[in-house]
Amino acid sequence: MGEADEPGGPLRVALLSYRSKPHCGGQGVYLRHLSRELIDLGHTVEVLSGQPYPELDRDEITLTKIPSLDLYRDEDPFRTPAREEFRDWIDVLEFAHMKTGGFPEPLTFSLRALRELKRRRRDFDVVHDNQVLGLGNLGIPRLGLPLVTSIHHPISVDRRIELEAAQGVKQKLGKRRWYGFVAMQSQVSRRIGPVLTVSESSKVDIVKDFRVDPRDIEILPLGVDTRIFHPRGERVPGRIVAMASADAPIKGVDVLLRAVAKVATERDVHVIVVSRPQKDGPTEKLVRDLALGDRVRFVSGISDDELGELMASAEIAVVPSRYEGFSLPAVEHMASGTPLVASRAGALPEVVGDAGVLVQPGDVEELAATLRLLHDSAEERARVGAAGLARVQERFAWPAVAKATVEHYRAAIREHGYLRLAAAKRARRG
Repeated sequence: MGEADEPGGPLRVALLSYRSKPHCGGQGVYLRHLSRELIDLGHTVEVLSGQPYPELDRDEITLTKIPSLDLYRDEDPFRTPAREEFRDWIDVLEFAHMKTGGFPEPLTFSLRALRELKRRRRDFDVVHDNQVLGLGNLGIPRLGLPLVTSIHHPISVDRRIELEAAQGVKQKLGKRRWYGFVAMQSQVSRRIGPVLTVSESSKVDIVKDFRVDPRDIEILPLGVDTRIFHPRGERVPGRIVAMASADAPIKGVDVLLRAVAKVATERDVHVIVVSRPQKDGPTEKLVRDLALGDRVRFVSGISDDELGELMASAEIAVVPSRYEGFSLPAVEHMASGTPLVASRAGALPEVVGDAGVLVQPGDVEELAATLRLLHDSAEERARVGAAGLARVQERFAWPAVAKATVEHYRAAIREHGYLRLAAAKRARRG
């Protein structure tokens, strides 16, 4: 380990993430694995994060907590903080924004992070933004700090799908207000310099929705931790496993549940979804309406090893999303040797290739027919599972992702240096 032989030597990296769920949600998983691999390459890494805070894999990684008011905590969402919890004007802004139906965290985290970086600008060589894209980010280069930004996919896609699923004028207006931060992210993304994204599909969407110059965008796929996600022997007959980072239409859990309900009338199958559905929300209501009973189970808050065991215990894995900018779960399922069924949506065809079975997003009948086919054929399950495992071993590895990311850091540092020299030259001439 280490980079003693690498030109330029070790870097001091600040990684920004406004929320960092460690086990589900691409931002938290990305942060966790990238920070570990950067440390193993010999760099110094400090993570600046809001709640939920990340789990980090190396003691050498510093976690600096940038606390919000935590208005969306699972056990008390949309809460009203006590008066003594308000520390400054940013807290007041955050609460007021939430009370008027908006989602303030990208903006308010970026303002808090800028304040922290301003105080400690000499502690870092480069700042890496993990899809915050708040207005405060525009001040980071002015501090003399080069900035690299990751956009896993533009949240405008989520907004579009949520609006299509919304019922009634009131719900549509509510969704528009909630996703109001997307206009800010679009504006910021056009002004912050180099952008890393995870797939050709995401690049196309960033150019189309955020109008970022395609010359500013580099594609760098994500990796998988094969220490956790790998084949583990016997599988549970009839078990289907899926992961959903959010209880939202974009993840397609409703499509999966409807398909399983059809298959369960004639096959002995059950599904485990790694997710926390909204209490009395649309997913729980759908489970009741479909009378799935003990055919479906939701799990959350499990350890890495428990998650790896669960994914490797399935006979079939499903990613039923209506859109994905990359989909780490798809890669993790394939790394587990589990035959994967995925939607033909977003970057999933690009990620899965011919190593899984692709179905039309939202098509319950096609998904149900594919589940029946795989359930009934051990040979087909073995073939698809082996193809997925081989694809992961060839294409997706976190050490390679980290090394390529460091090259983008160094390029941003060089570019920042050229810009400063040019500005100084102009000032002397003036």
